[in-house]
Amino acid sequence: MKNDNLKDQYRINERIRVREVRLVGENVEQGVYPIAEALKIAEDQELDLVEISPNAAPPVCRVTNFQKFLYQQKKRQKEQKAKSVKVVVKEIRFGPQTDDHDYNFKLKHAKSFLEEGTKVKAYVFFKGRSILFKEQGEVLLLRFANDLEDYGKVEQMPLLEGKRMIIMLTPKKGGSTSAPPKPQVIKKVILPPKPQTKPENKQPEKNKE
Repeated sequence: MKNDNLKDQYRINERIRVREVRLVGENVEQGVYPIAEALKIAEDQELDLVEISPNAAPPVCRVTNFQKFLYQQKKRQKEQKAKSVKVVVKEIRFGPQTDDHDYNFKLKHAKSFLEEGTKVKAYVFFKGRSILFKEQGEVLLLRFANDLEDYGKVEQMPLLEGKRMIIMLTPKKGGSTSAPPKPQVIKKVILPPKPQTKPENKQPEKNKE
């Protein structure tokens, strides 16, 4: 089914209905030809006339074996897919007045994420009137970035987006220097551990006399 879709993307031979085309390739003298002459060149070589750039003026064609051409295109698509990088972004959420215990818990997770080569998107969520503490949220995020300077570098400084102030950190090790494709964001919000309730110590009953 995929091969059929790829095949339908290209016009060949008599399906190319234009006055003239530009021929490219090693087996022809490159230039602009009337369509009839271009078809004759392909026929003389027992090959196909394949339109590779229909939107050019005039359209660009190549004289080649169409089946071999499709195979090369399919191979190229597979190589490009294999080279594509999947960018994982994990999120860490803070409140504007996060205590030290919660902060250190999330800092520990952020370190492990960055060590794994994962980007970290940390943000402070302002609920209701807590937006008044946006400066406090910015200070918190800058402190967070500073505590992680050995593990990651700041990709985006604290930025207020709606009710969230966001900072982006990218790993220092194992990061790609080339421009990545559009990230596929995998959200993982780290919440503080639930406090463990200790069982109440029951006093032994006194022996009744």
